[in-house]
Amino acid sequence: MLIVSGRVTKIDKLPRVARRRVMAKISPIGTTVADDRRRRAERSAAYRAEERRLAQFEELARLVIKHRAALGLSQQELAERVGTSHSAISRIESGRHKTSVETLQRLAEALNLRLVLGFESGPPDRPVRELIGA
Repeated sequence: MLIVSGRVTKIDKLPRVARRRVMAKISPIGTTVADDRRRRAERSAAYRAEERRLAQFEELARLVIKHRAALGLSQQELAERVGTSHSAISRIESGRHKTSVETLQRLAEALNLRLVLGFESGPPDRPVRELIGA
């Protein structure tokens, strides 16, 4: 249903061109996530800032998913290995939430990996990294 000129109208009753125009405005169907993110970033400085803030969590999420999949584990199985809940693993893999160093250490152990922490200085094109094994 759609309100057109103050009247409730079924979308399928609109002419095809009008229906496409309406659906393009109210539906993300047919667009890629990357396209949608790009358009939102172009329109909103706050969205761009949030994207930058979440970038590190998204990178971590991709690594966790990659290594979990390589071991053939479900999120529930990984949660049991880590000693946490399925929802905690889901939040980490969403790339939208902070994770403590303690949880990262338990994740690394559960995935048969080593956690490496450190700092980076210098120019972005030639960073100087100081790392420690956690």
